[in-house]
Amino acid sequence: MDRIYFTKKQARQFLLLKHGLLGDYKFVGKEGVLSFVRQTGCIQFDPVDVCGRNADLVLQSRIKDYQKTMLYELLYIDRKLVDYFDKNLAILPIENWKYFAWERQAHRSWERSHTEIVEVQERVREEIARRGPLCSADLDIVEKVSWYWSDTRLSRAVLEHMYFVGELGIHHKSGTLKYYDLIENCIPAEFLNQPEPYPLDFDYRKWLVSERIGSVGLLWNRASDAWLGIQGLKAAQRNAIFEMLLKEEKIIEVKVEEIGEQTDLEDAAGDIRTEDQECRIAAGVQYVLPGSFYLE
Repeated sequence: MDRIYFTKKQARQFLLLKHGLLGDYKFVGKEGVLSFVRQTGCIQFDPVDVCGRNADLVLQSRIKDYQKTMLYELLYIDRKLVDYFDKNLAILPIENWKYFAWERQAHRSWERSHTEIVEVQERVREEIARRGPLCSADLDIVEKVSWYWSDTRLSRAVLEHMYFVGELGIHHKSGTLKYYDLIENCIPAEFLNQPEPYPLDFDYRKWLVSERIGSVGLLWNRASDAWLGIQGLKAAQRNAIFEMLLKEEKIIEVKVEEIGEQTDLEDAAGDIRTEDQECRIAAGVQYVLPGSFYLE
């Protein structure tokens, strides 16, 4: 596929259009929330609330008539979105659950305070099966253990570990307090029982790189936080993945004037109109160029 050329202005407009921040609202209401999350792949979840939590701020700026209840319903009533890791703790389309089997296996293989967690894990599973969704305060396990952010109660560590490995899901939240249930009660069977689509780690990393380009819309092939959480991804493998995506015509090279670095641009549908020309972006195609940006 031929290289595309953007001015800086066109590149800015493309990104604004891609993210629903240019012109009339592209996403509307509850269905708009779901459409946007599917387009961007994930939204980072952060419980810190200074003037609003991250997910709500992202959606409020892009979704016409957005209400916080829409996101809650999609997560915990409709079960069309799910909390899990993609780069960071994030909100994902439920259909993407199958892609993160590698993450779940990594937590099965190693976890902080693993010995202590294993000792009480079956007991916690039986408690939840008998009593229904529980939070850490509902478990009479008061020992302190080493955990990711600081020492914490073993009750919290075991619930989070079982969530990380896919044995539990978040049934609902009360504020920032998470209530966990057996995973089969949180993810519909049609998604829970889907096979791992990328049994080879290279193919999984390739999918993640493609998804990250698509999430942002325009990226370059260089070290950055865009690849955060892709375990084991080195520059040589990243370069090889970019070459493969180019050959498969899943990404396209885009040269941006006055920018000498390589960048990538991911799928978007629609027109970018500037004062002097219109650039049509084909849905589902990424664009990549050494010395420029990449578009999917």
